[in-house]
Amino acid sequence: VWDIISFAKKRNILFGVRGSAAACIVLYCLGITAVDPIENKLVFERFLNLERQELPDIDLDFQDDRRDEVIAYVSQKYGQDHVAQIITFGTLGARAAIRDVGRALGMPYGDVDRVARLVPYSPTMTLTRALDENNELKNIYSEDAVVRNLVDSARRVEGVARHASTHAAGVVISREPLTKYVPLQGGSKVNGQESVMTQFSMGDIARIGLLKMDFLGLANLTILGKAKEIIYQNHGVDIDLYNIPMDDA
Repeated sequence: VWDIISFAKKRNILFGVRGSAAACIVLYCLGITAVDPIENKLVFERFLNLERQELPDIDLDFQDDRRDEVIAYVSQKYGQDHVAQIITFGTLGARAAIRDVGRALGMPYGDVDRVARLVPYSPTMTLTRALDENNELKNIYSEDAVVRNLVDSARRVEGVARHASTHAAGVVISREPLTKYVPLQGGSKVNGQESVMTQFSMGDIARIGLLKMDFLGLANLTILGKAKEIIYQNHGVDIDLYNIPMDDA
């Protein structure tokens, strides 16, 4: 982590360490974080706790317009066959399952849309719950055989992976070539070149013991970086974003 942050500092890439890692004084001493956990009375056990059976997380945020530079550096430093981004799977939710199955069955869009809209909106909603919570959906399910077939078919594919994409933050680094542990495939482009991503998701990567890093690109940091440049160009003031007084209004 120190190596990656050192690279970001040398290249003037804005970064931030998010979450419980700020409670670790070792990270503060290494210059990875800018917050003194003793002075600010942060709880170390939030970062490292014997009750938590997994490695502690150090979530790193970078300017979203320069995140690719960080990934390219890590890949060059540790070896292209030792570094990969991580896959994530989009699964069929309740509404999406209704729409996809209706399309596959050749049903009119309006009929399918009417049923899909009766499913209450919630990220954790299931078709079973929707039938329990929405009386109108329950009634047409009981009375209309076509709707019943649509809903029952959708329940069979609900939760199934629909598509794969690159995880917004996850990067895995291994001492040995990753092909010894995980299958790989082509991912999104980094600096104009196609990157590599694992075919195991974030949870599986952690379970087999590989080092998982979080490199999240934040537009907020990009905006701050541009603002810092404009202020320096127009007023000659070089603002240190990491040392702004706490009482600065």
